[in-house]
Amino acid sequence: MTEQMNVESFNLDHRLVRAPYVRLADRKVLPKGDVLVKYDVRFTQPNVAFLEMPTVHSLEHLFAENSRNHSDAVVDFSPMGCQTGFYLILFGEPEYDDVLALIEATCRDIMTATEVPAANEVQCGWGANHALEGAQAAVADFLARRGEWAQVAA
Repeated sequence: MTEQMNVESFNLDHRLVRAPYVRLADRKVLPKGDVLVKYDVRFTQPNVAFLEMPTVHSLEHLFAENSRNHSDAVVDFSPMGCQTGFYLILFGEPEYDDVLALIEATCRDIMTATEVPAANEVQCGWGANHALEGAQAAVADFLARRGEWAQVAA
């Protein structure tokens, strides 16, 4: 094993996980006692498959916008640089099943979307770099394996 790193995901042996999954990756207690939790929402198998950048970009927009219709606890939904998934940051400590329900409801919203929100030059830094169809295909695969989300290890 390599030395302990400051970034939680750098300490995760990516050879031992099996995507898709949803994993509690971090929990931070802020100075005034508030809690933030970070979930690793993994769409594809690390070092085997990845999401194309227009798909990642569209999923980021779609999830960030639609998830807030289901929960006030959503702080952020950020893509991983490796293009295999996202980090979902939530305020408080929701039950794991509630997190899965939030993700599932948001994914169902994405499946019925007719456009990517804010995919334009005014609201986005690269408004032309989107793929609604790619995002929906990735979500369809992710939802089809809903029963596997709680199983992280291969």
